[in-house]
Amino acid sequence: MRNTRGTHNNGTEEIVRVRLPKKRNREIFARADLMLGANHIRVRCEDGVTRTGRIKGKIKKRLWIREGDLLIVVPWSFQDEKCDIVYRYIRPQVDWLKKHNYLNQ
Repeated sequence: MRNTRGTHNNGTEEIVRVRLPKKRNREIFARADLMLGANHIRVRCEDGVTRTGRIKGKIKKRLWIREGDLLIVVPWSFQDEKCDIVYRYIRPQVDWLKKHNYLNQ
């Protein structure tokens, strides 16, 4: 039996679509490394650079970001050591990405 919210009886969510980074918008995967306060987080990006990420207002109001979360970030074009955080993945989405070899970790 299936609930209307997309969960099975055992409580696991069925992942149908997962947002991927858009390369034309310079989006890349990153891991939240350290909470700095005032809507800033140190993130370790997939290109090997550690940047200071800024949580955009749209995300700040909707969800919490914790250390270890997988994110999509956009590095600033004029200051490469900083970036904007545009998306946070939930656990079932991270599992889906690993299963389909989008993550190299």
